[in-house]
This record gives sequence, structure tokens and C-alpha cells, in this order.
Amino acid sequence: MRHPPATAVPRPAAVLFILVTVLLDMLSFGIIIPVLPKLVEEFFSGDTAQAAVLYGLMGTAWAFMQFFCSPIQGALSDRFGRRPVVLLSNFGLGLDYIVMALAPNVAWLVAGRVISGMASSSFSTAGAYIADVTPPEQRAAAFGKIGMVFGLGFIFGPALGGWLGAIDPRLPFWGAAALSLLNACYGFFVLPESLPPDKRMPFAWARANPVGSLVLLRSHRELFGLATVAFFGYLAHAVLPSVSVLYMGYRYGWGPAGVGLMMAGVGVAAMIVQGGLIRPITAGIGERSTLLIGLLCGAVGFFVYGLAPEGWIFCLGIPVMAFWGLAGPANQSLMTRRVNSAEQGQLQGAIASINGVTGLIGPTLFTQTFAFSIRSDSALSTSGEFPGAPFILASFMLLSAAAMAWRTTKTGGS
Repeated sequence: MRHPPATAVPRPAAVLFILVTVLLDMLSFGIIIPVLPKLVEEFFSGDTAQAAVLYGLMGTAWAFMQFFCSPIQGALSDRFGRRPVVLLSNFGLGLDYIVMALAPNVAWLVAGRVISGMASSSFSTAGAYIADVTPPEQRAAAFGKIGMVFGLGFIFGPALGGWLGAIDPRLPFWGAAALSLLNACYGFFVLPESLPPDKRMPFAWARANPVGSLVLLRSHRELFGLATVAFFGYLAHAVLPSVSVLYMGYRYGWGPAGVGLMMAGVGVAAMIVQGGLIRPITAGIGERSTLLIGLLCGAVGFFVYGLAPEGWIFCLGIPVMAFWGLAGPANQSLMTRRVNSAEQGQLQGAIASINGVTGLIGPTLFTQTFAFSIRSDSALSTSGEFPGAPFILASFMLLSAAAMAWRTTKTGGS
């Protein structure tokens, strides 16, 4: 089947194509969120602290593979185009979820997470795709649409996963596999290429390895500062997939269905902010102020999460936390302005490597913090435990990111 060249694709249509791809990815990813930690916990006979430690190590394994493979995939997308990278990613994720659905023990689950880390390039490639087809002044809004799609995925994915998990804990993995393979079929027949041949860059291992890809971030002082902001933001975000499900089950007694509904609420709030508010906010106050406001809202939201003694108080932090979604698109847009069109894939690979580095650190850091904070011999509080400690730690990380963003962009930011 012959596909039209990137230059023949209208920009609104091209953005819509990649948003559908990301939506299907997020649905498949979101389905397993409410059940994967619980499945690990079952293998340890309900020992939450031990399950938290292993779950953190699984997150580290996933992040290591993403750290190693994302720059390669970014460089390959600069050489061969975005479309084939997206297709291979979706097919690989489909195989990953099948492996996890059949897992008879923890070793299979770990193997599944390794495959997932290798295959999960669609998110970073989507960023390069958006940069290909969107003018610089519209990129924050376009990246915000990706955030909106993330929100949609978190509305329907975890809710569906919680419902399927209540029937059978393995069923959500089969559903995720079906969605990923459907996404691969969609991409094969519908998704157009976004990078014309005349704008492609030869593949070079010097740019494709993780260290080489990060060198790009040092090519501009402000780009390096914004990369540091991204580092703190990704590191703080690692607390959510690492301990949220275990935390809500331990502190509030929520099961898969309750966790799924709560995450659906998070998705609704994120969709409203990133889909409907980021464009007028960015247009009104600029990308720099949008970035700072988003980081500060995230810090406040994490404080609410960590200190909430009741589930309904935890839920009050959701709309505050939703405005953290302003920060990522604004920061990413500022970064894309500082590289040329032939380096967008390398930039997205470098950003994914930053995410991978934080993924190597974050899951173990936060799960170990959570495990320590709920042990009876913990000295974190007079009651012997403080399960919200990981969220408080994440809040301080976002405050550090806000300080770095203010300093980096005060003279050269938008």
C-alpha cells in the first residue's frame, strides 16, 4: 500500500492521526495500571511491602530499557521516518501484554516489563511527529492535545482495567494486547509519514547511544536548563505509577474498581486542562509563566496527596494536580525551539532518555520510601508510619524544578 508523502498531509489531519495512535497506546497502557501491582502482590501472598520493593525493581528494569532504546529509536526515526518506528513499537507492545497475560510467575512479569521498555517508543516518536507538522508557536497547544489524549486514556483505560480485573486479574492484559495490535493495524493502513526524505538525517551511533543523545542537550544553555526541569518533573511523576495503587489500597482500602474510578477522575481533570485550557493560558501569559504555574500546582497537589488522611481529601488534590499538566507541553515546546527540524527525533530521544534515567531512579526510590514509611519500626512519625512520604518527596522535587525553570528562562524564555 502506497502512502502519501509527509508534505501532502494537511497538518490538522496529521495531528489527528498521531493523536489516535497515542490514544490507543494510552488505553492499552491504562488498562493494566489497576491490576499489575496487585498481581505482583498476589505472587507474594499479599505482602504489600515486599511487593512494593519488587514492583519498584520492575519499574527500574522498564526504565533501563527505555533509556537504552529510546535514543536508538529517535535516531532511526530521523533516518527512516516516524511511521515505521511507531508501527514496530505498537506490535512489540502487543506481544508484551500477551507475555504478561500468560505469566505464571514474577520472572515472566519482569520479562514482560523489559519487552515493554524496549517497545514503548510511540510516546517520544509522537513528540517528534508533532514537531514535524506543527509551527513552533503552536507546539505547546499541540503537545497539550497529546496530554488531553493521555487524559482520555486514563479516563477509560484504568476504569476498564478495574472492571476487567474484577472479573479476572489476567483479563486486562489481553485487552491491552488487543488494543496495541489494533493500533499497529491502524498505523499500517492509516497513519501517514510526517518527515519528508529531504529532511532526514543519516543514522549514527554517536547520536543513537544514550550518552551521545544527551550531548545534544548541552548544545544550548537554556536547553540544558529546560532538560534539568524535565528531569525533576519526570522523577516526581515516577511516584504515581510506582506507589499510587499500593498507597490507595493500604491507606484507604480501595480495590481495583475504586482505583480505576479514581484514575478516571484524574483523566477527566487532565483532559480539561490540557485539551481545553493550555492553549488560551499559553497564549495569554506565555510559555514561561505557564511552565512555572504548572510546576507549582503539581507541588501543591502532591502535598495534598501525601497528607490526606481520608480518600475524599485525596480526591480534592486531583483538580489542583491537573494543572501540573500545563508544565510538560510548555517545557517541551520551549525545548523544540532550540533545535532544527532534522534534530527533532534526536531531541525526543534525548527527552525519553531523561525519562529513562528518572525511571531507573524513581521507582526504587519511591517504593523503598513507601516500604520504609509503612513499617512498624519506622521513625517517620510518632504513630510509627507515614505512608504519604513518597508524595511529599515528589512535591519538593517539583519545587526544585520550578526554581530551575525560573532561573533558566528569566532572560531567554518565551
